[in-house]
Amino acid sequence: MTVIDPTARIENGAMIGAGTTIGPYCIVGPDVAIGEGCRLIAHVHVTGHTAIGARTVIYPFASLGTPPQSVKYRGGPTRLTIGSQCEIREGVTMNVGTEDAHGVTQVGDRCFFMVGSHVGHDCTVGNDVTLANNAVLGGHVEVGNNVFFGGQAAVHQFVRVGEGSMISGLAGVRADVVPFGFVLGSPGYIVGLNVVGLRRRGVTRADMHRLRRAFRLLFDGQNRFAERVATLAGEFESDPIVGKIVEFVRLGGNRALMKTLERESKTLADAAT
Repeated sequence: MTVIDPTARIENGAMIGAGTTIGPYCIVGPDVAIGEGCRLIAHVHVTGHTAIGARTVIYPFASLGTPPQSVKYRGGPTRLTIGSQCEIREGVTMNVGTEDAHGVTQVGDRCFFMVGSHVGHDCTVGNDVTLANNAVLGGHVEVGNNVFFGGQAAVHQFVRVGEGSMISGLAGVRADVVPFGFVLGSPGYIVGLNVVGLRRRGVTRADMHRLRRAFRLLFDGQNRFAERVATLAGEFESDPIVGKIVEFVRLGGNRALMKTLERESKTLADAAT
């Protein structure tokens, strides 16, 4: 049974799924579609061309579907799509896309957005992603599945964050993060594998050994980067888990890839000589 509090304002045209509860003082715009079994606790603002998947729970003062924070936005009917079974806590903000990109900000299933976190315009966020308090994604960021962002982590626009990564609290992410990486610091650097996250996903010891070898080949080798990638691909391209790193690096082309602190220090030292 759908329950709408009498103080809520639901604009004509809005689509509300069966069994959804909309609490006091919520505002739902005319182009919004809310799936079945959702709960808008109270004081939730949903506007724009926004679709919310089934059984998602949204807490007070979340604002979803507002225009992009971009001077290039021209007022077009761009979209925000949020998957099912997400939990969106107090003060979370998510913007629709812009006309100059794909026109959509996309969030996957079972994501957890803690207080004050933000998803910028044209982002693509995978499934089972967590943003802790006040973590923020700039525009056009791509996030793989099973990524965790610690509190107040910040991701620069157009950056890719590979699946299974862990971004520590207060980290500044300014370059692409390979799958399963662990990022620490501001500016952030790769400090190793996201071992805890991998173990929680049931990765075997043999998988872990291969991933560690792949990281050594990619980040610790002394030859040129293209040669290190070729070596990595030659050994692991068909590997079901390490092959994801190979594919991620190759799809990035000439994009900047986040390095280890040791590799970045060596690069700076070489440039100074």
